[in-house]
Amino acid sequence: MKAGKHDTQLLKLAMEIGVGYAQKRGFDDFGKGISPKDKVECIYRLLVQDKLIQPLAEDKDDGPNRKHKLILWISKQLPKDHELLN
Repeated sequence: MKAGKHDTQLLKLAMEIGVGYAQKRGFDDFGKGISPKDKVECIYRLLVQDKLIQPLAEDKDDGPNRKHKLILWISKQLPKDHELLN
């Protein structure tokens, strides 16, 4: 899995949009006591449950792969000419 030059910004955007999506689905706000790792897992699992992304294989289901899935998800939501995709 090769890291792109905008992966950090894409992950940040995916988390912002993912948290907003979770709140619209009725989840409470993610407080400051929740670690970034747990936020990534929660958003990933919600998107899998709602069938917005394909689940990872059981042996590949870990933090870095979940982050990569979220980056791929947000990349597909952005317009092709978005600055983070260049």
